[in-house]
Amino acid sequence: MVTSPVKPALRHPVVVEEIKERADHVQLRIADDITRFAGSMTFVYIHIAIFALWMIFLERDPWPKLTLVVSLEAIFLSTFVMIGQNRQAAFQQAKADHDFAEQELELKTNTEITRAIHALTTELHHRYVEIDQPRQA
Repeated sequence: MVTSPVKPALRHPVVVEEIKERADHVQLRIADDITRFAGSMTFVYIHIAIFALWMIFLERDPWPKLTLVVSLEAIFLSTFVMIGQNRQAAFQQAKADHDFAEQELELKTNTEITRAIHALTTELHHRYVEIDQPRQA
């Protein structure tokens, strides 16, 4: 049995550049990991357990400290979300710019081909119409 080699998936050039940029920057990888974890159900379950234990077993009046901790956590998590949104917007803009440039080049090429076909068709028409019709003197 002959097996064909697995072809790597083709990726958009902007996607390749984005992956390379994320791999090159430690801060971006850390922000990605934090955002990925904060957006998971594991994060929710851990917080439910921690806050329940805190409120039930650790403090009689947990609300002042709990409010402070939750507020600080919300500030940091919202910052990571905004970092991710800004990077996503920059990625989408770079992809749109690339796609626009490619489409403009394709349009220009198609226009040139259409003009060449029109010129050739016109030339052929003139040659064959002139051959089929006798010249009048």
